[in-house]
This record gives sequence, C-alpha cells and structure tokens, in this order.
Amino acid sequence: VLFLVSFLSLGAQAPSSPNWYSFDEAVVLNKKEPRPVIIDLYTDWCGWCKVMDQRTFSNPHIATYLNTHFYPVKFDAEQAEKVNFKGRDYVFVAQGRRGYHELAAALTGGQLSYPTLVFLDKDMNLLKPLPGFKGPNDLEPIMKFFGSGAYLSQSYEEFMQNFKSEL
Repeated sequence: VLFLVSFLSLGAQAPSSPNWYSFDEAVVLNKKEPRPVIIDLYTDWCGWCKVMDQRTFSNPHIATYLNTHFYPVKFDAEQAEKVNFKGRDYVFVAQGRRGYHELAAALTGGQLSYPTLVFLDKDMNLLKPLPGFKGPNDLEPIMKFFGSGAYLSQSYEEFMQNFKSEL
C-alpha cells in the first residue's frame, strides 16, 4: 500500500519548470484557447538568465501557475530564426560580434536587457516588459496580477494591498 501511495503521489507532484513553448507554438495554441503569454527573453551568455531558470522557474508554485494561466515562452533574443507575428516578419539583426532579434527589440521598446519578462494579453497585445532578475517572491504577485486579469480593473498597487503569497 505504501508503495502504491508513493507511486501515485509522484504523478501529482508540481512541475519543476514551466512547459516552455516557442513563440510560434504559443501563437498557434493561443488561437485555439486564448490565454495570456509570458515571454522569457534571454541570451545564452546571460548569467542572471541562468540564475532565474535555476531559482525562479524551478519553483513548483511558479511553474504550476505559469503552466495553468499562461503560455510560457522561452525566446532567445539573439536567435537567427525568422518569426512572423501579426503579419510582420521579425529577423535577426547582426550588430558587432553578436546582434539581436527584431521581435525582442519590438517587445521591449528597443530597451534590450536580459533577462526581461514580457507579458502579452490573451489577444497577444503587449501588456508590460519587465527587465531584470525576478526571484520567486518578486515574480509571484506580478504573474498573478496579469494571469488573473486583475490588471483590467485595478492598479498593481491596489492589487498588492490584498495580495497574499502562496510561497
């Protein structure tokens, strides 16, 4: 019986990271079942991006909430692949030894900084880019503000007056 209970509880455990989608996959999924999108803009050389993966996105509560309320997207801001979004092609722009992807620049208003989390509403409209490292305690209220739709009826400050952390 103990074996069976422990075996069954394995399937009920929270995920150890979000189910990351490509940007194109999120667009397709969003057409079938609209929900907000969170984009983790990163680069492979960004140390804080790696720390955010290890500390923030590996938190079971964060991962579960993102998987349930968003389409979580990992987007390499220096990727070479073309992306078509809202009828426009976005491409990689070489600049010096590296470069940037036009979609990353568009989503951040040209303020490229890594990591940056970008929130889109269920209609794929830009809500907010948030640059910089966010720990689990930083991200939890932000993701719930956008994921619950609270941003539609109140300011973030009003939302925070009644927010109770589940971490």
